[in-house]
Amino acid sequence: MSKRLLLIGGNFAPEPTGIGKYNGEMINWLVDNGYECTVITSYPYYPQWEVQQPYHRNRSWYKKEIQRDGKLKIYRCPQYIPAKPSGKKRILLDLSFCVSAFFKLLQLIPAKKYDVVITVVPSFQLGLLAVLYKKLRGAKFLYHIQDMQIEAARDLQMIRSPRAINMLLGVEKYILKQADIVSSISDGMMQKIGEKAQKDIFFFPNWVDTALFHPLEDKAALKLEYGFAATDKVLLYSGAIGEKQGLESILYAAQAMQDRKDLKFLICGSGPYKVQLQEQAEKMGLQQVIFLPLQSFETFNRFLNMADVHLVIQKASASDLVMPSKLTTILAVGGMALITANPGSGLHTLVQQHRIGLVVNAEDQEALNEGIRLAVGKEAVEEVTQQARAYAAEHLSIGRVMRRFEEYVVIRNY
Repeated sequence: MSKRLLLIGGNFAPEPTGIGKYNGEMINWLVDNGYECTVITSYPYYPQWEVQQPYHRNRSWYKKEIQRDGKLKIYRCPQYIPAKPSGKKRILLDLSFCVSAFFKLLQLIPAKKYDVVITVVPSFQLGLLAVLYKKLRGAKFLYHIQDMQIEAARDLQMIRSPRAINMLLGVEKYILKQADIVSSISDGMMQKIGEKAQKDIFFFPNWVDTALFHPLEDKAALKLEYGFAATDKVLLYSGAIGEKQGLESILYAAQAMQDRKDLKFLICGSGPYKVQLQEQAEKMGLQQVIFLPLQSFETFNRFLNMADVHLVIQKASASDLVMPSKLTTILAVGGMALITANPGSGLHTLVQQHRIGLVVNAEDQEALNEGIRLAVGKEAVEEVTQQARAYAAEHLSIGRVMRRFEEYVVIRNY
């Protein structure tokens, strides 16, 4: 059975959210289960979009870390990090890491062979590095797609040149052909990827620690702990604050419901769009909209349990191109999720089929406003939250997901 794995990905622990969080937890599980792992990654920067302490001093050069009694080696590579990411700047970010990771990979190629090499999208072009290693050393190549990066860049108009998009899709097509296993995190994304790859796609969903994140009683006491009245209805958005979410819709909802003094709209997180969103809320005079920084990992379960409604906001064009990673944790705490996704999308189908949240049409302000009114009521809320917790425990626990990964990716393919 394979025991040596190489992960190449631009995001990794100790990033607290998004792909870095999942990459870190995946590798830690593999190390705990007897695998020797190496990671080529960058310095932690997400979601703040600046390199975090204590790494800030070394950000312009390579750094090697040895952890877990030598079973985990981490090579951190320099990377351009834009303070205010745009389409062009994100391309530079991806390219800069791909180049620096290439030189690190060259150093590892002559060393002891890795049995499996994994790259995680974004950034999609990292698959070229895995193809190189596969051809030179004969490793199995797993191409894991968290976001359909090229389509998202096109549909969100981050890249507007059809010629550039077609070129990128051509590179991706080559990577998909070379990959031994292609995986993704949702049915909708798997269907779209399968049409391009012309091969079966392995279901490798994001997970959650259902022991660490779980429902708590006495929501009123938790609200008092965070400075709210026990009778307040707290609507929480927690996560990255970027352009793909369309978070200005939260402000418009708050504006439409200013007569409901008990409704508190809490936006928690960081990202390139946060300052603009705060300025817009101030101009609109929205007293019931509150901004908070990212909460500590140690208190996050209590923080999530405090909310009455969890807002999972996305633009219509992103419904099947990205799967909101925050949803897994919301389900684990038995949260009432209000999700924007259009009929026919994988996210819409998942939520409706398992009754694990309330879903409304994306980029439809009236639908969102009505969804909020329903979500803060008592009708069907208890059933939804119970279903949410049950779904997380049954399908999204890290042990279940990773054991299935081990069986399919490592054992079955050798």
